[in-house]
Amino acid sequence: MAKNYEESVNSLNIIGNGTDITGDLNSNGDIRIDGSLKGNLVTQAKFVLGQTGKIKGEIKCKNAEISGIVEGILNVEDLLVLKSTAQIYGDIFTGKLLIEVGAVFSGNCNMSGNIKTE
Repeated sequence: MAKNYEESVNSLNIIGNGTDITGDLNSNGDIRIDGSLKGNLVTQAKFVLGQTGKIKGEIKCKNAEISGIVEGILNVEDLLVLKSTAQIYGDIFTGKLLIEVGAVFSGNCNMSGNIKTE
């Protein structure tokens, strides 16, 4: 019984390529975006931004893997991975950071593990 509950909590939410969302997204499960989001994203789990994904807004999550474009603040509690195709224009607050060759980052980085709060 506990296994079924755990699986439902760790659900995967996918926003496909060609889908444009304006507004904030909140989830307890993993999120993958291959489309675009103009708004803030909050998840207690992992966030993946695909190569075709674009976000203009603030991101708060446990772990993140970015391959697309982000314009805004990234708040990642544990590990942030910037893939070679990633383009980040904004500040990063994270516990750990891995940047692949080719990634673009323009902003400030704080690796104390403290999430930026308003």
